Amino acid sequence: MKKILIIGSSGAGKSTFTKRLAKKLNIDAIHLDHLFWLPDWKERPNNQFDNLLHKELTKDSWIIDGNYHRTLPERLKYSDTVIHLDFNRWLCLYRAIKRWFLKKEKQAPDCSHKFSIGFFWFILYQYPKEYKIESKAYKELHPDINWIDLQNSTQAEQFLQNIK
Repeated sequence: MKKILIIGSSGAGKSTFTKRLAKKLNIDAIHLDHLFWLPDWKERPNNQFDNLLHKELTKDSWIIDGNYHRTLPERLKYSDTVIHLDFNRWLCLYRAIKRWFLKKEKQAPDCSHKFSIGFFWFILYQYPKEYKIESKAYKELHPDINWIDLQNSTQAEQFLQNIK
């Protein structure tokens, strides 16, 4: 495991999991939200985002967290492992709301905490109905990649504890 993607719904804990795994493996953690968002939730143009992402992908090792499904096929070309935090959507929604209320850990630097109906919709319906299904299709297309599905926090914690 040298080039690892962490994917899953918003609120699944991708960033926290990534930081812990990166520390255990002594590998750089890259958060796609940090590459994509400019201050005040301004979107970085796709070509700039793609260039930043490509620089990271060509490094010897990394752990990248985030969905950004437009770039998933490109990220998979470089990956040896995908860890899918496939958690219950209601838990993910609860965690996202909790993060918003507690103003814990910003999704991106210089971006205020936000929560919208669109974000709520993404967690409850769009991710499970579209992105989760799409991710599973990619799993079948890439049998050479070690794909790890973690269904809940207990499995995620056990996985991290078993890393030597």
